[in-house]
Amino acid sequence: MSKVLIIGAGGVSRVVCYKCAAHPEIFSELLLASRTQSKCDEIAKDIATDLGYTAIKTAAIDAEDVPALIALIESFKPALVLHVALPYQDLTIMDACLATGVHYLDTANYEPKEEAKFEYSWQWAYQDRFKEKGIMAVLGCGFDPGVTSIFTAYAAKHHFDEIHYLDIVDCNGGDHGKAFATNFNPEINIREITQKGRYYENGAWIETEPFEIKKVLNYPNVGARDSYLLYHEELESLCKNFPTLKRARFWMTFGQEYLTHLRVIQNIGMAGIEPVMYEGRAIIPLQFLKAVLPDPGELGENYVGETSIGCRIRGIKDGKERTYYIWNNCSHAQAFKETRAQGVSYTTGVPAMIGAMMVLRGDWQGKGVYNVEEFNPDPFLEVLAKNGLPWHEAFDVDLEL
Repeated sequence: MSKVLIIGAGGVSRVVCYKCAAHPEIFSELLLASRTQSKCDEIAKDIATDLGYTAIKTAAIDAEDVPALIALIESFKPALVLHVALPYQDLTIMDACLATGVHYLDTANYEPKEEAKFEYSWQWAYQDRFKEKGIMAVLGCGFDPGVTSIFTAYAAKHHFDEIHYLDIVDCNGGDHGKAFATNFNPEINIREITQKGRYYENGAWIETEPFEIKKVLNYPNVGARDSYLLYHEELESLCKNFPTLKRARFWMTFGQEYLTHLRVIQNIGMAGIEPVMYEGRAIIPLQFLKAVLPDPGELGENYVGETSIGCRIRGIKDGKERTYYIWNNCSHAQAFKETRAQGVSYTTGVPAMIGAMMVLRGDWQGKGVYNVEEFNPDPFLEVLAKNGLPWHEAFDVDLEL
């Protein structure tokens, strides 16, 4: 039994807390902290009502204030800090974990405020310091990155001698009934999908314009969807950790109405991350847009349909080419029924809880900084299937890619 400090109070944090509360034998006490303590209090109240779990304390914290983080960690004495706030805050929280000798886990790589950029270099640079301190940092333990990386490790361990081609496919086949909304923090979401695309092929990174490459792919229980090549952070670590890869790509679905709204937002400058002056004060357009868009945490109640996320893999086994598709489908309605959160939050929050469980149980051990595919995938996937995200496999099928 262990104490865990959870930083962040959005939809993902709600799911993490619900799922931790379902395993009191592992998570004996939680401290939920964010800039707005009232959001933490609401989550704690809902969990007490729904699950009868009352071992949740709450606190207010500025996750960019390292001394305040250190003081909070030292007062609570957790075994692990689980970070599900903003990726801008990865490094300050890692600094606080280093100072206090506490394990760290997150769901997304660090992004500087002034630039939309996927890159693990900032966090990988902590390797020696975490190793010397005798603690570990687990990076990217959501769904993608996270489960998709573990799916790849599972395929490499059990089904391939060499993986040559990897396509991560992410489909949200749901409908929330809003004219335009993002499924997680709008500021992060829009920054990520409007940057240039990139994929790995034959030892080099190839850059594309945003939404330049499209394919129509079929997803289980969802059907055909327009799928666009983007760059996503797990490609960087997967290409490093699976050197037999000849090509690695990431695809995500977008509807035409969504893309039309996005083009308008960009064309009128509302996706900008540089400050502009308005009535004598500097504001960042994208942060203002975030304030007027629907809160992703409030989309769940009327959300219908499913997500479908997985890996389509081609490689060699016993001298013969084989194809392999491994995926999960998640119902938005079922996710909301269980946690009062929609499916995108659910598919990120459940793996984060399981990653913490792997560390606390000792299934994942080490000193230093790790991406999740570097650990044994088997215990993780066993627990994943039992905690609301069952996964499926298909062998020697048409991958469409």
